[in-house]
Amino acid sequence: METFHHPASMTLPSFYTFAATRSGSNGTTPNAMTTPWMDRRIWSELPQKLLDRVLSFLPPPAFFRARSVCKRWYALLFSDSFLELYLRVSPHHHWFLFFKHKSTLKSYIYRDTGCGDQGTNNRGPCEGYLFDPNDIAWYRISFALVPSGFSPASSSGGLVCWISDEAGPKSIILCNPIVGSVTQLPLTLKPRFFPSLGLTVSPSSMDVTVAGDDMISPYAVKNLTAENFHIDGAGFYSIWGTSSSLPRLCSHESGRMVYVDGKFYCMNYNPFSVLAHDVAANVWSNIQAPMRRFLRSPSLIESRGNLLLVSAVEKSKLNVPKSLRLWGLQSCGNSWVEVERMPQQLYIQFAELEGGKGFECVGHGDFIVFTIRGSDKSLLLDICGKKWQWIPPCPYSQGGGGVNNNERDCSELHGFAYEPRLATPVTGLLDQLTSLPFQPYNG
Repeated sequence: METFHHPASMTLPSFYTFAATRSGSNGTTPNAMTTPWMDRRIWSELPQKLLDRVLSFLPPPAFFRARSVCKRWYALLFSDSFLELYLRVSPHHHWFLFFKHKSTLKSYIYRDTGCGDQGTNNRGPCEGYLFDPNDIAWYRISFALVPSGFSPASSSGGLVCWISDEAGPKSIILCNPIVGSVTQLPLTLKPRFFPSLGLTVSPSSMDVTVAGDDMISPYAVKNLTAENFHIDGAGFYSIWGTSSSLPRLCSHESGRMVYVDGKFYCMNYNPFSVLAHDVAANVWSNIQAPMRRFLRSPSLIESRGNLLLVSAVEKSKLNVPKSLRLWGLQSCGNSWVEVERMPQQLYIQFAELEGGKGFECVGHGDFIVFTIRGSDKSLLLDICGKKWQWIPPCPYSQGGGGVNNNERDCSELHGFAYEPRLATPVTGLLDQLTSLPFQPYNG
């Protein structure tokens, strides 16, 4: 596919190794032998349904390379029967999507890779950088259909959510970069500056929450309310008709939310705590953070259906060494337990590179990526394997994209959990909104 670009330094395999058996005077002895790609005659004899099932298991880069084999394989992306099979059996790919970071108050505003640029009329298409943690591979992907003046804010179910930079009622775009589709949501009802945004998408439903940064005047904002968008295959629609009041004195500096088990979570700052929004009940609550007086650069991530809080811990007393820790929220919903800690020698190295500038992290499946602000250095944690490793820098983020290479944060990346999907059926429901009568309600 034209949107996937793989670095030339990362060579693809030219052959597979099979275990073969050979007969000899002493009987049959297994031997390892190097064999070319599977004989084409074998492929030609496979039943079509079985062949489609095999293809549905391919990761996206391999699938789009396979489309060049023949006309039928090329047309699979437009086949309803194949896409239905794909949605049933395709494995989940726990990848990450990064964009170049832009130094502003909110973390979802980006540098001019095209993203969020309102002052340049001749900008090139916005691009993102896909990271596959299983193969430690980087890919470049284009967002050519996303207009200027929008910044990426969230991702779920194969869709990347973009929000308008201009103050006022917010325009939101949902993009599937794998197939090049773009869908726009109705404008939010309340004028906002840089609100926090949460998104959760399933094949048959979608919820969006936009919270905080209410514009109480052209020159002042305050975190007062949240508004919600919901649509599902059962025919229920709520187009920004459900609003709620935020807890008093809350602060949404991170600009992002994490969805776990029916709730959106986001960090609250000064003092540190965790805000939770029960989507079904439309109620906000406040959860006390662990060691809240000693946290630095805290982040919330989702991992295998669990909410984790990741933060550096710095206590003034010498009997507690500085460290980077991970806590999991317990099923009771108000207490935490430590689940992992960065090895001390690695933390010393990490802290030296970080130099007090801070760091961000994003989780997906069994993996967590830590990115150091103002640096191209990133660290990967495999939670199940308890394996920590440094990630090679993204080969595409060095310069280009309209970024001044002399600036300190030109290669700094900010990321989201991202699952590449060939089909996102929920966008079909959005396409029906213009033809459906709807009266919003206030919850």
